[in-house]
Amino acid sequence: MPLRIVQVDAFTDRPFAGNPAAVCVLPAPRPDAWMRSVAREMNLSETAFLVRGDDGFSLRWFTPAVEVDLCGHATLASAHVLWEDGHLSAGAEARFHTRSGLLTARPRGAWIEMDFPATPEQAAAPPAGLLEALGVEALYVGRNEFDYLVEVASETAVREARPNFSALAKVEARGIIVTAPASTAGFDFVSRFFAPAVGIDEDPVTGSAHCCLGPYWSRRLGRTEFTALQTSARGGVVRVAVVAGERVMLGGQAVTVLRGELVDA
Repeated sequence: MPLRIVQVDAFTDRPFAGNPAAVCVLPAPRPDAWMRSVAREMNLSETAFLVRGDDGFSLRWFTPAVEVDLCGHATLASAHVLWEDGHLSAGAEARFHTRSGLLTARPRGAWIEMDFPATPEQAAAPPAGLLEALGVEALYVGRNEFDYLVEVASETAVREARPNFSALAKVEARGIIVTAPASTAGFDFVSRFFAPAVGIDEDPVTGSAHCCLGPYWSRRLGRTEFTALQTSARGGVVRVAVVAGERVMLGGQAVTVLRGELVDA
C-alpha cells in the first residue's frame, strides 16, 4: 500500500525558504535499511519517520547518509504535518519519543514552539585543520556533544565564510556552527551550520544548533530570549528562549510544499 510523504519548509513562513524536511507517518515500524533508503531517495537534509504509540509518536531522523540523535527542523515539520493532516487535533500537544528523550511541540498562533534539551558547549582547542577548513578567524571555539561552535567577529564574516567541505568533513563532529552578533535589524545573533561529515555540506536552518547557541548567547549577552537568523542561501528564523539552563524553547513557522506517495513502499 502506498505511503503518504509530505515535504515541509521549516523555520520560514513562505515556500522555498527555510529548511526542507520530508515527513512520513508510518502505520507500523519499518526496518532501518528501508528508512535509510527513503532518506537517500528524498535527498533532503532530514527525513522524519513517525509511528503512533500510547503516549505520542516515536520519531527518528535520517540524513541521506546517517541517522541523527537530534533534529529541530524535521521535528518542527513533523508537528506541522500531524496537525495539518489530522493525526492530532488542532491545539493538541505533539509528543515525540526520540533518541534525545521526550520532545514536545505546541502551536502558538502562526508559530510552533518546541521544548528541546539544552546542549551547551565548553571552551575547546580547535582540532587540527578546523579553522583552516572554515577559512575564518575565531574569537572563540567551543564543543558540545554534537558540534563545534566558532564565534567570529561579525555577521559579514559569517555570511562570507567559504568552507573547504572536503577538509571540513575530516573534523570529528556532527557539524560546525559559525556564529556572530547580528547586524541585521530585528535579530540578536546569526549563524551558519556545516555538516559534511554526515552528508550535509551546509544545512539551511538548524534547530538543534540553537540548543547550543541559545545558552551560549545567553551567557554572552545576559539575556534568555532571542530572535536568531540563520544566514544560509535559503535563510530562516528561529525564536530561542533558554529555560533554567537545561531546556531551550525553539519557535518556528512551517509551510507544506509537496504531498506525495511512496508507491513501492
